[in-house]
Amino acid sequence: MNKQKGFLINLDKCIGCKGCEMACQNEHRLLEKRRRKITGFDDRQRDVSGFISMACNHCESPACIAVCPKHCFKKRRNGIVFHDALHCSGCKSCVGACPFGAPKYITITGKVDKCNMCAERLEHGLQPACTSSCITGALSLINLSANENMYCRLPANIKMAQFTKPSVRFILPNKPKQYWLKADKSGEEGLT
Repeated sequence: MNKQKGFLINLDKCIGCKGCEMACQNEHRLLEKRRRKITGFDDRQRDVSGFISMACNHCESPACIAVCPKHCFKKRRNGIVFHDALHCSGCKSCVGACPFGAPKYITITGKVDKCNMCAERLEHGLQPACTSSCITGALSLINLSANENMYCRLPANIKMAQFTKPSVRFILPNKPKQYWLKADKSGEEGLT
């Protein structure tokens, strides 16, 4: 069986350039809403802030699968939550059920769309458009394993849901060191 794939987001490296958004939009010829979105975050508990790139989290227990009356969502062996737009009725049940807002209703088609982790690219040995376009290396695709000690599941202040078990992991930012200017006895300022 294939391993569960997931996105790894290094919050120290994301600069909010939106290159991943544009790459996704271009790859899938999206006219209306984007599958991937850059959003700012401010985690006061850890005293860090920055940008985060979010799309479908390809959850281990996806809410979208459970609520779709047409059974348009399928979880593949590699963990990708795939949406069959051909049979989608556009009822928006999945839109309301997803705690991350990943499925988007597209008014032009009257159907729902969401990230498919560039499944067609993966089948050809390529990386998803968003990860291959990330100029800082902040966004990557990983195989999730039982030993994930180096990754954080849930940064504080990021809307997540434990019950769906999202397949996205984070490397939290390092706190910047603070250097204070302090005058010495002679009145000269210096770093401490």
